[in-house]
Amino acid sequence: MIEDQYLKEDFYDLVPEFELDRREFLKITGGGIFFLFTIGDSLSEIQAQESRRVSRELPTDFNAFLRIGEDGRITCYTGKIEMGQGIITSLAQMLADELEVSLDSVDMIMGDTDLCPYDRGTYGSMSTRFFGPPLRSAAAKARKVLLQMASEILKIPVKNLKVKEGVIFDDHNPENKVTYIQLAKGKKIVRQLEESVSVKKPSEFTIMGKPITRRDAREKVTGDAKYAGDIQMPDMLYAKILRPPAHDSKLIDVDFSEAEKTKEVLVVREGDLIAVLSKQPDLAEKALKKIKAKFSEGSSYPDDENIFDHLLKVAPEGEEVAKEGNLQNGEKSVISVFEETYLDGYVAHAPIEPHTAVVKIDGEKVTVWASTQTPFGAKEETAEAIGVPVDNVRVIPPFVGGGFGGKTRNLQVSEAARLAKITGKPVQVAWSREEEFFYDSFRPAAVVKITSGINDKGKIGLWDYRVYFAGERGSEHFYNIPHHRTTSFGSGWGGTPGSHPFATGAWRAPANNTNTFARESQIDIMADKAGLDPFEFRMNNLQDKRMRNVLQAAEEKFGWKERKKQDGIGFGIACGIDAGTYVSTMVEVKVDKKSGYVQVERVVCAQDMGIVINPQGATIQMEGCITMGLGYVLSEEVHFKGGNILDRNFDSYEIPRFSWLPKIETVILENNELTPQGGGEPAIITMGGVIANAIYDAIGVRLFQQPMTPERIKRALAKG
Repeated sequence: MIEDQYLKEDFYDLVPEFELDRREFLKITGGGIFFLFTIGDSLSEIQAQESRRVSRELPTDFNAFLRIGEDGRITCYTGKIEMGQGIITSLAQMLADELEVSLDSVDMIMGDTDLCPYDRGTYGSMSTRFFGPPLRSAAAKARKVLLQMASEILKIPVKNLKVKEGVIFDDHNPENKVTYIQLAKGKKIVRQLEESVSVKKPSEFTIMGKPITRRDAREKVTGDAKYAGDIQMPDMLYAKILRPPAHDSKLIDVDFSEAEKTKEVLVVREGDLIAVLSKQPDLAEKALKKIKAKFSEGSSYPDDENIFDHLLKVAPEGEEVAKEGNLQNGEKSVISVFEETYLDGYVAHAPIEPHTAVVKIDGEKVTVWASTQTPFGAKEETAEAIGVPVDNVRVIPPFVGGGFGGKTRNLQVSEAARLAKITGKPVQVAWSREEEFFYDSFRPAAVVKITSGINDKGKIGLWDYRVYFAGERGSEHFYNIPHHRTTSFGSGWGGTPGSHPFATGAWRAPANNTNTFARESQIDIMADKAGLDPFEFRMNNLQDKRMRNVLQAAEEKFGWKERKKQDGIGFGIACGIDAGTYVSTMVEVKVDKKSGYVQVERVVCAQDMGIVINPQGATIQMEGCITMGLGYVLSEEVHFKGGNILDRNFDSYEIPRFSWLPKIETVILENNELTPQGGGEPAIITMGGVIANAIYDAIGVRLFQQPMTPERIKRALAKG
């Protein structure tokens, strides 16, 4: 758990600027034993490749570090941040288990750019997959060093020593012992351990693999948890910033005279940045409204009605993602061909906590408290914004109130830094909900075109998949198709310049939600034509053992074969792969034909995510994904005209409500043969396809566009 003093202002002043030089590091952090280590032990090849890529950007020759204090407390330093996904618990479990200490003795320092190793950011379900293995390796090596030290003190061979909760003892005489506290007391020792050390096997876990309640739960439930907006200090100014009405609007004229008459308010302008600051946020807000600004009118093209035609017109040449066989031969081998187009609109991140930052400049030192998924990126952006050396900037992320990919950008940090430099005071920039929507990097609108075919035995023989602007993640299929091709038009999540009228970016399981919606809808269309049950059709076209296992697990838990058909009640299936995790979801929905309203009654989700560090945390993530998925499937859509965002609050942009929630059941398959895979995103990817398939089963019409709103359902019914 984050140490109490970690959020106290005087604690920050204790830590001067430094590079991670060993001698200076020891001076700053005080007594204790530090273990510097290199990566590589117990990594799969893909993890090793990722770790080597990251390690080139880490200081010196190590990729993470830990500290054993004189009081026996174990501090884990990670560049990752906690934004609700629960790694404050699971990473601590990994460290505690490998080091053989109690979980309660581990303190987490997360994302502090002066104390933690470099990290590209917290996204992509990569914390457990890529930071976990080197962290475990470090702890295993630290344990080995401590055993060697104990061996020297106790005069006993290492092979005769055991460790339990930070106590090393003679296996034959437990009273002959020494503690980690005794080994660390008053010492500043750095030992390099070059020899290879193996991490624990799952059968040896004592803390990993156990369901653990989130360590930050009490703080968040009681309101004690600190976020960037909770940071306060003497003389701090709250900033309110003048915004354009549309993204492509230009400022023509501005009059500050009335705003400047407001007492206890400072009006500043630096280039494109116009802000009102005050010690009272409400005063700043009132003064901002007194600024008379004239902007040019923005473009009204494209809008949310013609965006898909626009995207197809501006799409660049495609990039081949996967290919096998020959599409012409595939066409000849099938008796039925299906050509369908799927559409997906822009979706907002809509986190509970808007983008917020506090910046304090003290001489040459700049300290930033920020709501960010990329603290090291924020560090660089701050330095660039105010023209200081990057090493002079320290970013400290407290808890982050949701990100989902939207807090990888740090516009609010740059704004706060510029204003702090202009005023010479600490400045807080906290976006309003309207600003949060306006400046969001939305999940991009996208188009998917699929041409597929089946033979007379219900086998898929043809698959030509073209995805425009969503991205390629999740676009590759996993079915047995001899002749297939997958092409992505508009790489990444933003596409080519000018393709979108505003910023777009990663949104929880980026691209995969769109791709799985399209693919799994198309699979059901073919199953229906073949006259086969959707479950049997998938099993008939699947050889992938992991996918067959999760599909069968979901079927058994759901009772698919025992389902009873009723008017307006439908059942659906969808499968997918994300972040190395295989997932299969089944649902029951109820559709009101008169209103078009869809109530998801029951969801069963099964996934294979390799070794599971915290089963309770994994279950919570699955439930969260399913709940959040209801939004992008049934209601969430950004309406706009050119650069003018029409949805600026939750009165028109509807996220899931508690009344929507179905009965949720989860199944996590045991697979200790595979290293831990991603858990923060996979369960969300199947929600579009599974609900679309269930709606079709309920009312006999198929929806080809997300979100599947009541209006779209009624229009589909009217068309027959």
